[in-house]
Parts: sequence; structure tokens; C-alpha cells
Amino acid sequence: MPAVTAPTTSNLRIRSLEPLVPPSRLCALLPLDGAALETVLAGRPAVEAVLGGSDPRLIVVVGPCSIHDLDGARDYAARLHELADSLADRLLVIMRVYFEKPRTTVGWKGLINDPHLDDSFDVGTGLRLGRSLLIEIARMGLPTATEFLEPITPQYIADTIVLGAIGARTTESPTHRQMASGLSMPVGFKNSTDGSLQAAIDAMLAAKTPHSFLGIDNDGGTCVVSTTGNPWGVLMLRGGRSGSNYSPEVMENARTLMEKAGLPPRIVVDCSHANSGKDPTRQSIVWRDVLEQRRAGDRSIVGMMLESNIHPGSQAVQADRSKLAYGVSVTDACIGWEETEQLLREAHARLAAS
Repeated sequence: MPAVTAPTTSNLRIRSLEPLVPPSRLCALLPLDGAALETVLAGRPAVEAVLGGSDPRLIVVVGPCSIHDLDGARDYAARLHELADSLADRLLVIMRVYFEKPRTTVGWKGLINDPHLDDSFDVGTGLRLGRSLLIEIARMGLPTATEFLEPITPQYIADTIVLGAIGARTTESPTHRQMASGLSMPVGFKNSTDGSLQAAIDAMLAAKTPHSFLGIDNDGGTCVVSTTGNPWGVLMLRGGRSGSNYSPEVMENARTLMEKAGLPPRIVVDCSHANSGKDPTRQSIVWRDVLEQRRAGDRSIVGMMLESNIHPGSQAVQADRSKLAYGVSVTDACIGWEETEQLLREAHARLAAS
């Protein structure tokens, strides 16, 4: 009688499984060395000092909505580094270097997932390109911030990052809260997409607590990850479906909620997303409003964020890079470099007068 093949019940909707180089191997091929290591070692305590209140500077996280072109990112980083040095006595400038894009439904998932912009999902190349760029920027002396979306990604790039973020769509995720509890840098938690602050405050509480959960080690092996908890959480306000959330009344409510939860009141305002109605020309309105609140004495405001690129606006993703305009976002529309420089210099001058 012919052999009877038992029916399979697993991986019925899996098209393929492709091995990746383990984190330890990629980090050995692209080590964090010399000047790059110095930037990270100096940048993290600097952020913690601002969050803790011993450094009076304002954190400014500024950069493209997403990185899709390495040459453009290097160009932007060089400009920002030069500007940051001249403003460093009052502003702690950090470049926004976001590689992973959470989508409300579908869309381009970012440089790590799809570095060729053609749905080929060459993640191995994306990880290599992302880590290389982060090291290049750190070697300039410019610290970086990124959003962590996939829980495995930090093993490949987290050693290069000064400030992490958990996005609005994942702030409620237990997986991301646990991950944040083990990250080696301060982490910002964005309010949820409906505008609620409580989810982010709950996330800060969860992340400061030790956890044990499933993950991978530096060699890519499955393991139980046990963390000590991350005490350096910060609330990131980005607005929600009901509108903006950067008014003095919202700030007061946020402080009250954090204090009731036993958390130090520290807030970073994202001038983009729902706070600007996704209209980049309105980022400056949010920026100036929040800056005046800070100047009026609200020290719970420890930072602000701008979505900025070399040129303003946005364009559709295209696999044919020759058709892409240089220095223009392929995700959310950004302000251009000239306006970015103006806003940062303006903040520097206004803070001097406070």
C-alpha cells in the first residue's frame, strides 16, 4: 500500500522563510568604532541630563519622515551637524533617522524592509545599509533617534542610537513595551492615534518595569530576554484623530496624569502628524507655540520634533530612482532645509531671551 502522508497544519500561508545574518555578524562587519562610539557614549547621558532636569537645553529631534536615499541622508546630516554645533549651548540637536514605517493599512515599509523601493523586501541589505548610515552619521558627531517597530531590529542597530521611540500604533503593544524596558537609551512613547495620552503613560510605566519575554540573542538564537526596566521614558505628543494636543491645557493634563502615575513630567512635542494636520506648512505654528510655552516656564516640555528634508513636500515612492526628486520625502510631506535652519536659529535666539 502507498505510504499515507499526514496532512500538515503549520505554515499554510507562509510563502518563504529566508535566513538573515545574525546581529553579532553584522555588528562585527560594521563595528561602532572610534568617533561613532564617542558620539553614542556622550549622546545618551546628554539626553538623560535634559530629561532629568540637570541640563537646561531643549532637545530637538529633526530630520526626514523616513530615509530612502543614503546620499540625501548624508547631505542632510552634514548640514544638520554644522548647524547643531553652532546651537549646542541651548539646543541638543538629534537627527531623526527613521527606517521602519508602520502603515495604517499598506504602503512602503521603510528602508530596512524594502531598501530598493520595489517590494523585493531585501531585508538583509536594508539592515546593512541602515547600520552603515547610522555609523556614518555618528562618526560626524551627530547623535541619532529612530523608531523601533520590529522587535528584532534593535539587536542590529540599537547600539548606534541615542534616543528611541515607540510609535502611536504600537504604544499599546505589550511586545513593544517589553522591548523598550530593555533598550539601552531613553525612549519616547507617542500618544495613540486617537489622541489618548493614557496609553503612552501606561507604556512608560510598563517599560520602567523589569520583564522577561521571548526574543533573540546576538547570535540570532531564540532566547528568554530578561530586562532591568528603562527609567528614561518620555511622553511624545503627536495629536490624534480629534486634532492637535499641544495646547497649555493638554500640557497641564499630561503633567497631572504623569504625576498621578508616579512618573516625572517630561514631554516632547511632535510638530508634525496630527498636531499640524499633516500640513508641513503648519509645523512652524506648532513649533513657535510650544516654544513660547517653554519660554513662559513650562519645564515639562523637554523637546520638540520636526519632520524636515532638504527640499519641502513629498513624492510618491518609485522603484526607478531616476524619477525621484532629490531630497524630497517619499512618505509624509516635510519642511525644507531653509525653513528648518530658520526655526532652529529662531529657537536658539528666543531661548536666550527667556
